[in-house]
Amino acid sequence: MASAQAIRGLKATLNSSGRFKYKGPEAAVDFLVCFSGVVGLAIAQRLTLRFPNKTVYLVERHSRAGEETSSRNSEVIHAGLYYPPNSLKTRLCLRGRHLMYERCNAMNIPFKKTGKLVVAHKDQIPYIEGLLHKSQQLSWPLHSSIGSLSEAALPTKIISGDEAREMEPDLSKDIAAALWSPETGIVDSHALMDSLEKDIAESENGELVYSTDVVRVDPCKSGGSILGEEAGWIVQTVTNGAEESDAMLARTLINASGLSSNLILNSLLSEQYRVPMFFGKGSYATYSGPGVSRVSHLIYPCPDTRGSKHAFQSLGTHLTLDLDGKVRFGPDLEWLPPPADESDGSFWRKHLIPSNARMRDMYEAVKFYLTDVTFEGFSADYAGIRPKLATSGFQDFVIRSDFADGNNRGRMVSLMGIESPGLTSSLAIAEHIMEDVLGLHGSQ
Repeated sequence: MASAQAIRGLKATLNSSGRFKYKGPEAAVDFLVCFSGVVGLAIAQRLTLRFPNKTVYLVERHSRAGEETSSRNSEVIHAGLYYPPNSLKTRLCLRGRHLMYERCNAMNIPFKKTGKLVVAHKDQIPYIEGLLHKSQQLSWPLHSSIGSLSEAALPTKIISGDEAREMEPDLSKDIAAALWSPETGIVDSHALMDSLEKDIAESENGELVYSTDVVRVDPCKSGGSILGEEAGWIVQTVTNGAEESDAMLARTLINASGLSSNLILNSLLSEQYRVPMFFGKGSYATYSGPGVSRVSHLIYPCPDTRGSKHAFQSLGTHLTLDLDGKVRFGPDLEWLPPPADESDGSFWRKHLIPSNARMRDMYEAVKFYLTDVTFEGFSADYAGIRPKLATSGFQDFVIRSDFADGNNRGRMVSLMGIESPGLTSSLAIAEHIMEDVLGLHGSQ
């Protein structure tokens, strides 16, 4: 595994080969969202509900939604424990958790509020005490419903090792204490995405366009297109690998491209201002063997904080459950070195197969808190890639606005580094984009 310090960020750009030349738009759309991970779906869904008379196109390069990060994660509804109190990650996780449970209940999306134990050895107790203190200071973020304001934003408590073993009898006798987080849960992420897709498809002016890649983006200043005094972004797309691209004017462009979110932006920036993307591969293992037969909650170890107060890049190899009660471990963290060829912005697709070679390290990590697991019970399951903007220290979600002309007309919103807790935060991110970034209130 390459060390984090040795990893070079990929500053790839869209259309770096210059294959696609400038082309005037043939049509216009009010909102164009790319692509259809859970965040893109949530944004498009919220736009179609709020503005039924506006056209909303959601383009997706794969044949179906959520094929990248959104379908290759732990499916955990996070409580909001780990990040700085005033960060977007904390605020949107708290709000998103509430919206997630609300939508799951309303739409019959399978979920379970399992709760989570963050387990600590004696020398790690200060870490969970820090999480407790932070959780007690948190308040509900902007847009929270009146009903939730009377409750703690993030209820937690510290319990003894013996109390933790009463909840989880398979825990190591060396576990001295644990932080109990009752609001953590799991969700069927595919059912969630299906519900958002359905809302978009059934809306009056929403459109889902699959197998369609964005290949070039150009600013269009007012008066700069055949459509007259429109300002926005001329977006060229290619469907099903066609030789020729189609061009449309997007009055507002939402760049929610996940692992490729920097490509569009970098194609519009001079070289010294381009945004590097780092790629963190996380492998998951299924487990079938002794030592977990009585597990009923999510179990997280304390992350390795040696040399740092926090451990934001990885929360350790934790135990999660699926909705059938099946145990899995992961993810670990493996940095992917980008290729020398900067034009290959999708090189990470070659790394989606988990390696059995990672199982030994994963087993050793799990033995730290579940002593009776056996190496033979671990089996590589799947791998996911996380879009990261840094290889060390805390990095918040980045939500950036750029405009097509100097009069702040024709907005492009780029969402970058939307990794964990991105699934939990997805509905709140959509709300934040609508209310706070675009300032779109009411209906039109």
